[in-house]
Amino acid sequence: MKNRIRSVFLKLDSIIETIAVYMLVVMTLIVSLQVATRKIFNVVFFWSEEVTILLLIWFSFLGIAIGFREKIHIAMSAFTALFPKFWNKVLDKIISATVFSLGLYFIVYGWRFSVAMHANTLSATGWPVSVMYVIMPITGILICIYSALEFFGIDTVRHRYLDEEVVER
Repeated sequence: MKNRIRSVFLKLDSIIETIAVYMLVVMTLIVSLQVATRKIFNVVFFWSEEVTILLLIWFSFLGIAIGFREKIHIAMSAFTALFPKFWNKVLDKIISATVFSLGLYFIVYGWRFSVAMHANTLSATGWPVSVMYVIMPITGILICIYSALEFFGIDTVRHRYLDEEVVER
């Protein structure tokens, strides 16, 4: 059962990471295009800065969720290594529950803020300002999913080999 749940969320993770990578690529292309057209042709696209900021915000919040999934957030392993394994397991459950509550905070207040800002529009694109903030509840949902999976012992780390390469060198 755990393997089936893990495989479903690995597919979801692949989609999320692909979206994040495409956002980074598009953001880089827009900024490069803006710099080139401004320097060469003295033309600036009116929407480029706004879209770049939007992509940066979305990319950053997806990075937060991916960071929790990969367990690259701040940890005090030097301190917790002094405790017996039992206490480390208890601490891991407390940390998972705390991270879950952070996800709930993102969901509730991110949604409230998105709804409150929906009536306003971005000046260049005319899109609702809420498009900039709706990533907060999405990130909250992802954080809740990852912390719940971790709480129940389902490993969500996908890029463990990156740490192993660093240790080997």
